[in-house]
Amino acid sequence: MSGEPVLIIDDNPMNLKLEKLVLEVEAYKVRIAHSASEALSLLQDFQPELILMDLQLPDVDGVELTRQIKAKPQFKDIPIVIVTSYSQKGDEDRAWAAGCDEYIHKPIDTKALPAIVGSFLRRKGTDGPSAVKSNTVS
Repeated sequence: MSGEPVLIIDDNPMNLKLEKLVLEVEAYKVRIAHSASEALSLLQDFQPELILMDLQLPDVDGVELTRQIKAKPQFKDIPIVIVTSYSQKGDEDRAWAAGCDEYIHKPIDTKALPAIVGSFLRRKGTDGPSAVKSNTVS
């Protein structure tokens, strides 16, 4: 699958650039946000099919932002994939409780990322969140 709109939320410019480039090569329509507030503002006029979100953001962490996004009826069914290189004990459990649909670890495998995104988009609306938790993208 390609062509679907994807939102990437990450405060690290290198991560944003890499993830955006990898997905654009596969023809996904990518928008980016550097913070939770920027993402919430962007979501006023943009309806992504999937969100890739860093756990550590400068204003609100990815877990809380997941909670905020999933609380809005128009976004409750959008898969949110936490993509992080740093997490503390309990962060993954908090992310699942907040409604994230997958939790993967950096570094990003540029060959695996489009497959992961495509897999989520294919099953969106059919069988719900991934049954496989704690994938590592390396």
